[in-house]
Amino acid sequence: MYVAVKGGERAILNSYRMLDDYRRGDRELPELSVEQIREQMPLAVSRVMAEGSLYDPQLAALAIKQAAGDLIEAVFLLRAYRTTLSRYGYTQPIDTGRMRLQRRISSTFKDVPGGQILGPTYDYTQRLLDFTLEAGREADALPAGSDRLDSAMPRVTDLLARDELIDAEPVPEGDPEPFDLTRQPLDFPATRAARLQNLARADEGFLLSMGYSTQRGYGNTHPFAAEIRYGSLEVEMHIEELGFAVTIGELDITECQMVSQFAGNADEGPKFTRGYGLAFGYGERKAMSMALVDRALKARDLGERADSPANDHEFVLYHSDNVEASGFVQHLKLPHYVDFQANLELLRRMRAERGAQESAAPDSANNDLMDEAVAP
Repeated sequence: MYVAVKGGERAILNSYRMLDDYRRGDRELPELSVEQIREQMPLAVSRVMAEGSLYDPQLAALAIKQAAGDLIEAVFLLRAYRTTLSRYGYTQPIDTGRMRLQRRISSTFKDVPGGQILGPTYDYTQRLLDFTLEAGREADALPAGSDRLDSAMPRVTDLLARDELIDAEPVPEGDPEPFDLTRQPLDFPATRAARLQNLARADEGFLLSMGYSTQRGYGNTHPFAAEIRYGSLEVEMHIEELGFAVTIGELDITECQMVSQFAGNADEGPKFTRGYGLAFGYGERKAMSMALVDRALKARDLGERADSPANDHEFVLYHSDNVEASGFVQHLKLPHYVDFQANLELLRRMRAERGAQESAAPDSANNDLMDEAVAP
């Protein structure tokens, strides 16, 4: 039970002013613009868009500024704004095989068709602070034409599927409407479409932890990164009045396909199975973690042991949302005076009763000894 906080309106309004001042920092320094955040903090912007379920770099950058760099708070702000937007319909399914790639690597084939494209990555950097950045060093511009890549880059999983070495993922019978987690409650057992939608906006840190647990033995898979892609892709929407689809924009996305061995069962022979991850913007760690967890959640469907945390649908899906988790944890800051006083009174009464029992126990023992002493 909560009690109303009375007389706190002025204090709350003052806390807003203090938050604005705290966010602004030293006023002798130039204020950080939304455009600077959008262009120079792309990884933070990508994470907020992915977990906020809204692709808009400008709004994500604004949320980051408003939240003073607290990415979970920024995700909350973006999701809250998204709920005010009208929904016009669904876009056409995207084909990641048509991405204009900036990065594409595979750990399963060295000479993958199209080649290994390292792109922008921290993978090969030394984790040493670069103090030249303090001096405002400008990065060297890329030479013209450096973004022209081989267009013949088939997906690695398509190569495996051609030889029937990996599980097929056909369109469900009847091609049903896609599950919409923002309008339909999550139910169990959850379909894979629902699971993927949940994981796509799940907290990156939680997914990283769950994915890491499967690699440390809390699971029964040994995955390989078949392919990781990062690039841009046009998005199309079918317009009823026109009778055909038109391009309405472009997205930057990161895709990861993990493959794991499957020993087979009575109905299927040995093959590879896949885990899938997709994130807005450049979110490689998120996409990889999502793919690991997606594969772990398929264990029961494949007849494998499913006794690890990452195999538990309800545990993973219910605890992966950082907005839900943050709200539930932070609600502990709200007044709980009545609840606490009730617990405090109960604790005092229990301690008093225990003290009375302990004080009575020696007298009872002494009486027993006296009875023994005078017994014939």
